[in-house]
Amino acid sequence: MNINAIALAATNYNPSTVLEIPEALKVSVTGLCVVMFELALIACFILLMAKIFKIAGKSKKAEVKETVEAPKTAGTPLADGNSAGKLDLVDVDEPTAAVIMAIVSDQSGIPLNRLNFKSIKKLEDK
Repeated sequence: MNINAIALAATNYNPSTVLEIPEALKVSVTGLCVVMFELALIACFILLMAKIFKIAGKSKKAEVKETVEAPKTAGTPLADGNSAGKLDLVDVDEPTAAVIMAIVSDQSGIPLNRLNFKSIKKLEDK
């Protein structure tokens, strides 16, 4: 299409022209199809990026886990599952302390018998 044809089409445009029902349906269905296709492309892109980041996250977790885990030696208190020392509780009851220790173990990915808590203290709300 050359510039003369575009100029001619622009001069012949009449905004008061009404589309017939079949033409209006074609335009609206085409518009809906284009929008749905674009949304599907965006959804596929998001899924692809999620998988890429999940794979990258797993490899990063494996690296962190390898550095955190120390070799177990027989005879040490941690390897036997026994207590590693004294735990001071300040304004915290034992069930609450147990829940806190379990949450720390779960979130860090370190087994509870590998952690050594020195003290658990309740902070005052200001």
